[in-house]
Amino acid sequence: MLQDNTAPARISPHPFATQMAERRAAEDRLRPPRGETLLYLNGVSKTFDGFKAINDLSLVVARGEMRAIIGPNGAGKTTMMDIITGKTRPDTGDVYFAGSTDLTRHDEAEIASMGIGRKFQKPTVFEGHTVEDNLRLALSGSRSIFAALLHKRTETENTRIDEILATVRLTDKRGASAADLSHGQKQWLEIGMLLAQDPELLLVDEPVAGMTDAETEETARLLREIAQTRSVVVVEHDMHFVRMLGVKVTCLHEGHVLAEGPLDAVSADPRVIEVYLGR
Repeated sequence: MLQDNTAPARISPHPFATQMAERRAAEDRLRPPRGETLLYLNGVSKTFDGFKAINDLSLVVARGEMRAIIGPNGAGKTTMMDIITGKTRPDTGDVYFAGSTDLTRHDEAEIASMGIGRKFQKPTVFEGHTVEDNLRLALSGSRSIFAALLHKRTETENTRIDEILATVRLTDKRGASAADLSHGQKQWLEIGMLLAQDPELLLVDEPVAGMTDAETEETARLLREIAQTRSVVVVEHDMHFVRMLGVKVTCLHEGHVLAEGPLDAVSADPRVIEVYLGR
């Protein structure tokens, strides 16, 4: 009996199936492998009185990653952080933290307790208290100021305070009043107060505004050290400082990602030059 060695005819996939496969592949490229993503925004939009502050925004931040966010005023940077921290709810889109936590279903206090800390541009510290007391208050959780200051200090808390003071370059200012710190040192103290809450994700808004050159360089080193143990998102206008960070950059414009990648590539993008760097 003769064998038929003719290869079976190859059936071409249906065009619709090919289109769907390409779409799924594109979505997979946007979403990193499970377990690596800490913050995931997809198709997020928010409109205020007819103004679209966030427009179909998608952003992925990995665990242990530091990301710099740049863009002109009105690009949506602050609204994006408001949405992540629960201050503002998006009209549409997905916002997930640590895999399965839908941040749009939680308020600011709940989100802060989940491990997301936010530092605003202007430092907010207790100027009437010492640097150490500020950190103790941050460690205290829900205790009142009075109860926190009278709380019996444990060895674990003392060790944690020592670690944070060393990290934020304020060991020698331990007993100093927060009111007597320089502007840059107050910024570092507030970062230390956030670290006392042990966040997985730290959102930092223009940390070097008003700093001296020396403080700016030290802040870059400080944030790089912090990013070794947690994720950090830095919103900044100072391109020299962003270069010091040496991280992936996302440029926002009109509430949408305009360009993303290494700073040199983003800076050379004609669209970024036109709407932001060329101004």
